[in-house]
Amino acid sequence: MPESSRETETEARRDRQQRERGSQSSHNIVSVISQFADDNLTLVRSVSTGLAIAGVIIIARSIKLITKFQAASEIPARFIERNISLRGKVHSITEEGLKVEHVPIYLPVISPLLSKHRGVCTTPLLVHLAGVELTPEGRAWLQKNLAPAQTVWLKLIGREGDILHCLVSQSRGSVWSYCLNEEVLRLGLARTAPLTGVLPDSRFFWRLHRRLHRAEVRAERKGRGLWKEHSLWERASKALRDNTILRLMRRIFKRT
Repeated sequence: MPESSRETETEARRDRQQRERGSQSSHNIVSVISQFADDNLTLVRSVSTGLAIAGVIIIARSIKLITKFQAASEIPARFIERNISLRGKVHSITEEGLKVEHVPIYLPVISPLLSKHRGVCTTPLLVHLAGVELTPEGRAWLQKNLAPAQTVWLKLIGREGDILHCLVSQSRGSVWSYCLNEEVLRLGLARTAPLTGVLPDSRFFWRLHRRLHRAEVRAERKGRGLWKEHSLWERASKALRDNTILRLMRRIFKRT
């Protein structure tokens, strides 16, 4: 029995010594790493910054935060499905619609590195006011109120070939903004039109349809723009101009 107890004590002592050596070696490794980090603090910070920037670049690329869109086809389908808002600068207003240059989110250092269109002439997006059919007067009003390079927000509603159907908003002061789609309807400078790219049985469709219809009804009640009531003399003059018999007589007199 005494010999077995001595052997047990010896083995226990050996195990304790081995554990102490292991803990001492791990402590030495930690000390060496800490000392290296202290001696090369700038290098460690640079590596950490580089890893952080790489992570931001990967995330930004994956969700296309800093991508400059130059055509409707370049915009991911999920952006339109979720009605994402894009920032843009007005380029011009034509009979085709609004031409707007997309302005992506700018991230210092990263954006210049990933920009594909540096020094290249950019192509504006062709935008239609969703749910709106503009009159010539409405187009003239937009040309007057949307100066070139003015910032607007495009809430994506649908896509039809190269055309984007959007709710276009313009800032009014530092806090407020207003929707141009509703504004031209409210002024009687447009009529409501079918909504492209929105499911007819969705809540979003009915909410948007209600907004636009309410603006049109308001213009009609107040007799604004195309809903303006003509005077008796104007109505009589128009009736005479459109009369078939009178037009025929005018042609006969012109030939004689």
